[in-house]
Amino acid sequence: MDINKKATLQLALGGVFVCVLGYLFFYAYVGNPDPQVLPSRNTNSILTRSHLPSNGRCTCPQGATQLKDVLPQNQKEELIRRRAKEFQQHRARTESVLSSLLYAPCNSPLQYPIQGFRVRPMTSTLIPGLALHAEQRSSYTVSLNVSKGVLGTVIPAKGAQVQGNGESRLMMESSSLETLNELLGNVSYTSSAYHIHTGDLASFQFEDHEAVFPVTIKQPQPPVLYDMGTDINSQVTITTKTFLRYPELQRLLSSIRQFYKDIEVIIADDSFDPKKITGAHIQHYIMPPAQGWFAGRNLAVSQVTTKYFLWVDDDFLFTESTKIEEMVKVMEANPDLDVLGGSVGGLQFYFSLLYEEGEEMEGGCMQRKYRERFHSLPGYPQCSLVNGVVNFFLARTDAVQRVGFDPKLKRVAHSEFFMDGLGSLMVATCDHVSIGHQKIANDKNTLHYSGFRHPPKSDEDSKLQLHFFKNHLKCILYGKL
Repeated sequence: MDINKKATLQLALGGVFVCVLGYLFFYAYVGNPDPQVLPSRNTNSILTRSHLPSNGRCTCPQGATQLKDVLPQNQKEELIRRRAKEFQQHRARTESVLSSLLYAPCNSPLQYPIQGFRVRPMTSTLIPGLALHAEQRSSYTVSLNVSKGVLGTVIPAKGAQVQGNGESRLMMESSSLETLNELLGNVSYTSSAYHIHTGDLASFQFEDHEAVFPVTIKQPQPPVLYDMGTDINSQVTITTKTFLRYPELQRLLSSIRQFYKDIEVIIADDSFDPKKITGAHIQHYIMPPAQGWFAGRNLAVSQVTTKYFLWVDDDFLFTESTKIEEMVKVMEANPDLDVLGGSVGGLQFYFSLLYEEGEEMEGGCMQRKYRERFHSLPGYPQCSLVNGVVNFFLARTDAVQRVGFDPKLKRVAHSEFFMDGLGSLMVATCDHVSIGHQKIANDKNTLHYSGFRHPPKSDEDSKLQLHFFKNHLKCILYGKL
């Protein structure tokens, strides 16, 4: 037998042996795989949506509210139809071919980038790492194929041929492996249309071998940086929302000035008969009456110009343990953190959110678990990673502004902000920084406020209906705080 043929046969048999071992390992440790998921020898390397397991129904925890049951009966069908349409548009905006499952072919002679190849829209960029490693042949032919752009390479030297230069399919042939790899080293990708963040899949083929690798098409973003300045006053703004509780607000302000006399305080006020709040470093914004909790939060946070803001309720009290500098220290040491909570009245309030994506028409399942945390924050054993915290927290201004507070939620709201931020906000809680809580006064003003503080059942139903549509949920279990 010819030596080259013998070597090629040995290489092929070795590849089969590696693939069989890999399959047996997968079977032994993972279980019998779905035959629809495993590709055949010559199929495309990408697992298309039709080959992937479809999203099944999520499991509602015991005691969860079925959100379709709170929909108005005369509007249910129309609401379900509109939600399905919005969900499809959401998927179109958030999913791309970059979400597709790819696998690496075993013992492939193809070399290609498996991660990190990023191009600017409509800008020619060399594809790094393309090469062929094959046994000796009289001729070598490779091809590349893309769908959202065009490919190009240098004008070939003598003894090489290129077809499709400047097109979506590029084929290169040469009798010299060295020449072919030189051509591959100069292949560039240019997207055909402008998009700020999308992707493409490039198919790379040689004989029976095929590999697919992702191309990220992304418009670079200039950073938005905050000047931390030299002291806490240029680093943090205190924000609060008030409604009918001016005595409590004045006590809060007095306590702030006891420890931070020059820090900026922003107040959003939607009282029926607003009173003027004056003083140095105070911004008092009057809203239309009774706009609600989240509308006030949006207004206050929108006016923050510092890197961080500290959210407090209008009936809190600063104490010697309310050390904002300690919270800033933790945040600065952990740049991934977006929100850091403390304790109120010596007690920590935090929770985790368990979210399971569900079937497309039914929606997902959500559960809030009180006092559930993940693990301690590295380097800070007194802090733990969670999904939500109490109304005393330090937050990165730009991160919270991106999530926002839904103004439809007026009186029944808090966890909902963290639900909207799930997957985009990193949240932690610490027990070494705390704030006090004022005692509830039993006077006429308190009774007037309480009449608005405790909403009717209709408000709760409206919130659940909002979860059904906006968050695409089938059911929710809040758990007890």
